[in-house]
Amino acid sequence: GLHYMCTRPQSRLRRLLWSLAFLASAGLLATGAADRLHHLLSRPVHTRARLAWAPQLRFPAVTLCNPNRARFLHLTKPDLYSVGEWLGLARENHSLVPEMLAVLGEDQRAWLTRLANYSRFLPPRRSERTMQSFFHRLGHQIEDMLVECRFQGERCGPQHFTPVYTRYGKCYTFNGDRRNPRVTRQGGMGNGLEIMLDIQQEEYLPIWRETNETSFEAGIRVQIHSQDEPPYIHQLGFGVSPGFQTFVSCQEQRLTYLPQPWGNCRASMQGEQMLPGYDTYSIAACRLQCEKEAVVQSCHCRMVHMPGNESICSPNVYIECADHTLDAAVEDSQERCSCPTPCNLTRYGKEISMVRIPNKGSARYLARKYNKNETYIRENFLVLDIFFEALNYEAIEQKKAYDLAGLLGDIGGQMGLFIGASILTILEILDYIYEVVRDKVSRVLRRSKPPLKKPSGSIATLGLEEMKDQSPCETLGRHVEGAYNAGILPNHHHRHHYPHQGVFEDFAC
Repeated sequence: GLHYMCTRPQSRLRRLLWSLAFLASAGLLATGAADRLHHLLSRPVHTRARLAWAPQLRFPAVTLCNPNRARFLHLTKPDLYSVGEWLGLARENHSLVPEMLAVLGEDQRAWLTRLANYSRFLPPRRSERTMQSFFHRLGHQIEDMLVECRFQGERCGPQHFTPVYTRYGKCYTFNGDRRNPRVTRQGGMGNGLEIMLDIQQEEYLPIWRETNETSFEAGIRVQIHSQDEPPYIHQLGFGVSPGFQTFVSCQEQRLTYLPQPWGNCRASMQGEQMLPGYDTYSIAACRLQCEKEAVVQSCHCRMVHMPGNESICSPNVYIECADHTLDAAVEDSQERCSCPTPCNLTRYGKEISMVRIPNKGSARYLARKYNKNETYIRENFLVLDIFFEALNYEAIEQKKAYDLAGLLGDIGGQMGLFIGASILTILEILDYIYEVVRDKVSRVLRRSKPPLKKPSGSIATLGLEEMKDQSPCETLGRHVEGAYNAGILPNHHHRHHYPHQGVFEDFAC
């Protein structure tokens, strides 16, 4: 198009039409390039999901909690004196709450009344009234709750469960060791963890009022999570009811997110330790750390379920400061705690189903086997079966939808479509513009000096300096329409046989 725009012999109408066509093509190219550049700067992403098979899968960590924080019938006089107010059993002056006594049976009421008689009681020292020792002693013990345990058909026992403290008190994690996790090599029921538990409802604390810590449920809370993250069971756990066998079919999901500026995930830093024992960033670890900082800042101590080296709050501080501070921190977690999604995350999808147990034929057998009555079996026993549906995992990856290579490809295609150019063409044009500008500047600088004239003969000639002072178009014109006979110089013939000017020579004109 430049050839037809700059060639002088062309008609004005033709040159005008070619100029309009060139400007329109250049405008479309600029518009398309700007749109593609804006698309690149918007950082678009797309998500790709695929299903992959593996010869074996790492079995997840399974955390179990009894929602009853303390066994009622295991309370001692020092326990009632120290944490009776926190448990809702006594007032600040250590006297029993009448409303609570009204919901107890006659035997329990008499026992608790004797326990609350402090006439000859020496209060324990402050160092002996720690909340950790309270949870450790009065929490439900795995040795008492675990009735049966099998993993991949092999027997397991209480020694395979690790105590861990949460907001429910003392809980237990199966397969929580990050360095030596258990693996499964086959999917389906019977190839995972199967346990029978006794939830011990007769040990539940009496409920006579509603508070933020009040739990009306009977059963256990379960969280299935990676070994790289601590349990956050009060928000992420699901419930399992007594009198049912619950089947949990799992599928591992490996999620990969993009960091800034393409996404908002947070990568684990080298050597970073969010919580003691956890060197991988996770949302649960971040929230626990944030909640601990809020409690430590306000109460100058930490709660039992918050890992760290700070001193543990006393029962009085729990009542007066820690519980209220924690509730406020949880409510304002969106503003107070900035916990973005980790860039690499492993989670487990679950499908839960259940059947009632025991049936009429097995109730009497279980009652004789465990020395319990049938009513106790129905109200306290449950079976939990956790397994992989198949030896596959779902990989969900966040990918860049558009990058620099895509931008260059789109602009290159539009250049070829609208102006018929490539990178080399652009470089040639820029190189020619540079040569023309340099020639113009040199000519302006030389005009400031008087030219050197030499005597000429009868033959009309042009000096080298005069040749340089002429523009490319003028020089080319003199070659064609010189004042001398065209036949004088070699290789110069009739003017009508001289080839046309080139594209770049026309463009310079």
